[in-house]
Amino acid sequence: MDGPAFQHIPPWVKSKLRPIAIEKIQKVYDFVETECIPAEPIMKAQIAEQGKRWTTQPLMHELREKAKKAGLFNLFLPNHFKESPGLTNLEYSCCAEIMGRVYWAQQTMNCHAPETGNIELLAKYCTSEQKEKWLQPLLDGTASSAYSMTEPDVASSDATQIGCRITREGDEYVINGRKLYGNCIWNAENKFYIMMGCSDPDNPNKWNRHSTVIVPTNTPGITQVRNLTIMGYDHAPEGHGEYIYKNVRIPVENIILGEGRAFEIAQGRLGPGRIHHCMRLIGQCERAYELALIRCIDTRKTPRGKRIGDFDSNIERIAQMRLEIDQARLVVLNAADTMDLHGNKAGRYAIAQSKILVPNMATRVIDECMQLYGGQGLTQHTPLPEMWTYARFVRIADGPDSAHRHQVGRDQLKLAEGLKERSREYQRKYKKLAEKMGAEYVVFHGVGYDDI
Repeated sequence: MDGPAFQHIPPWVKSKLRPIAIEKIQKVYDFVETECIPAEPIMKAQIAEQGKRWTTQPLMHELREKAKKAGLFNLFLPNHFKESPGLTNLEYSCCAEIMGRVYWAQQTMNCHAPETGNIELLAKYCTSEQKEKWLQPLLDGTASSAYSMTEPDVASSDATQIGCRITREGDEYVINGRKLYGNCIWNAENKFYIMMGCSDPDNPNKWNRHSTVIVPTNTPGITQVRNLTIMGYDHAPEGHGEYIYKNVRIPVENIILGEGRAFEIAQGRLGPGRIHHCMRLIGQCERAYELALIRCIDTRKTPRGKRIGDFDSNIERIAQMRLEIDQARLVVLNAADTMDLHGNKAGRYAIAQSKILVPNMATRVIDECMQLYGGQGLTQHTPLPEMWTYARFVRIADGPDSAHRHQVGRDQLKLAEGLKERSREYQRKYKKLAEKMGAEYVVFHGVGYDDI
């Protein structure tokens, strides 16, 4: 475990890696370095072909077949699922960081969003019949899916406001409403949406008003109004869309787990899924950092007769970026290990930490790398602008970082009563000690004792 595939893995993580994980990490590294990075320009060229913008590139299909034959498919699915290739969340984190070095490398191994969350959701909550029909094609890579939750007419960061109606009529559910995001219906490989809507608006418990259903993309009544660009990028050939559901009818057997259980499902889906982005962002930052280092020693770029990396301010920039990437990695690895040891619910705080810290770190680091490249860093000459856009997007994806901050802050405030009682105990012990020493008891202002 001394090669470049393992150079950024901390010793405590290495000690937990099993032989199967060591093998997979090395194979993922080799695949990304030899198959994905050299193919970046070709992949872009194939997307740009006339009339092929919303068709998955032939090279992507070719690489997916290679990855599948190499045993690198679905690595994200934790080993407590029978469909899993066998890795823990912690072990997969090491693979995901390497995948992050190329934006689309994750897709070659069927480890991309929203597939990761959708596959885990289906594996966790679906019946055996539903798994055969909907899950297996995703695991095989013969179909893709999308998650349809966000809406334009409500504040979707408060998901209890989701209003797209799901109404039962006999043996069917009828869906009406508007949705944002969800992969584009223009790509024919997108076969179904996992949609969250309101099925019981009058339920006194707002957490039991919503249901999750499977909606095939070819169902009459679904209209994609337009593609949604993300910071100017259309993200073809998958992209995102704005949709109208008008009297969309699906069979009742397409409901997942049962009516009113959408929030239970959503929380289960967004355990590891919330930090898969963060895992990959670490790798993306490492790639950006490598590009910056190369730029710093480029002898063709010598402002005022010095290489860019010879300026003290840039040496400090390089140092600060190294520190920030390394500390963010530890946060992500800790979240993955916590989920493995104690479950997704117990790992909520660590997951929220990752979701807040890593995208913010990534935008800062990539921004500094762009700065070192000057004007060229803003163009298609490097992958830096797309990297920055993805990092900025992740601050919103799977819940805005402000919502996660609120969760962390609220959890911390729950600890206040215990801290207050501990401070009272400090005061009682101080009084006893003062009396024992014969000293006059004095309340020391500013240490928190006098207000308790």
